[in-house]
Amino acid sequence: MSRTICVTDDTPLEKDFDSRTALAEASRCLLCHDAPCSEACPAGTDPARFIRSLRFKNIWGAAETIRENNPLGGSCALVCPVNELCESACVRAGLDQPVRIAKLQRFVTEQERKMGMQILKTGPFNGKTVACIGAGPASLACASVLAQQGYHVTIFEQSSQSGGMLSLGIPRFRLPQEIIDFDLAQIEKLGVEFRYNTTVSASDLDGLTKQFDAVFIGAGLWKPKTLDLPGKSLDGVIHALDYLQNARRYEPSEKGNRIVVIGDGDVAMDCATTAQALGADSVKLVFCRPIAEASANIAETLLAVSMGIPVVTEFFPQKINGKNGRVTDISFTGADNESVMNLLTDKLILAVGQERSEELASVSRQKGLFSGGDWANGGKTVVAAIAEGKKAAASIIDYLDLRA
Repeated sequence: MSRTICVTDDTPLEKDFDSRTALAEASRCLLCHDAPCSEACPAGTDPARFIRSLRFKNIWGAAETIRENNPLGGSCALVCPVNELCESACVRAGLDQPVRIAKLQRFVTEQERKMGMQILKTGPFNGKTVACIGAGPASLACASVLAQQGYHVTIFEQSSQSGGMLSLGIPRFRLPQEIIDFDLAQIEKLGVEFRYNTTVSASDLDGLTKQFDAVFIGAGLWKPKTLDLPGKSLDGVIHALDYLQNARRYEPSEKGNRIVVIGDGDVAMDCATTAQALGADSVKLVFCRPIAEASANIAETLLAVSMGIPVVTEFFPQKINGKNGRVTDISFTGADNESVMNLLTDKLILAVGQERSEELASVSRQKGLFSGGDWANGGKTVVAAIAEGKKAAASIIDYLDLRA
């Protein structure tokens, strides 16, 4: 008989390593020369190096490697798709099972937090200023690199808090707020200035490029895409990012609610697992594509399934039905053009993608303007955004050195 796991919104998915189990796991590392795990990390976190330090019980050295290479190392330890990156590349994967790199990184960054380490240092001010638009992973990584090199960085954020999707999208049981807050604190201590509740539009960029020596756009993708279906304006039809932000901020109870999620990406998985964790009576995921073609990381899909969430594939939504202005059910047709399905629902969550907001949808290339993260790449992973933020920082430094 199959068993499902019970997850609540404030309960971590997995027990952390303690010192004994962390050292035992680190000892499984083969200490590869030109380690493929390090080559596979987009952000250059260098797992081989920090695991080597850990094997010699050098916690500070391990934490230093992670933090200097990845300013959001604590958060990445919990949300990176390691099954596609470093752990997939681990040589031990071909022998028995890969070293639990993410869990070791989590152990090290937790020790860093408990010991109050302050690893990153602000460089002497060099007289140059840089503006970053958006306080998500790309901008945070860019700002961290620049601040350590002596640049004064100002981050403009339209919401009231930092972190982007880390703080406003990923479920708490996957990424507790205290982990994000510690990562953010390391960047704030570098002297990075944050201006919240400030929206920057394309028309503001000329002024910013005159006020600052360079400008980085790392604004993310916050405009939800929708489905042009009859009934899409009914109460109870919710866009995925709105749902996740509300759940992250207020942790509402979903008890008594039947929820249907349409979408096959990571955001759809987060919506479904969040609804389940918040106590919904039923949650169903509906894909238009076969499950083998779903865009979500397989680990996230398996989490949803392990929580007992049914996944229905190859059905296309046709009409959202309602009564007295509120959604009651949704009709589907199958990919075979013969099957039909009708699902009762109290909330319909549309997780069909995001795009650039209107304010920054039409930005033209100009001197002194750089970009990275989801805003530039169309939506990838947190670690990819960090990599692009670091790369942009290097480009900004080269650009300003040439102007000097």
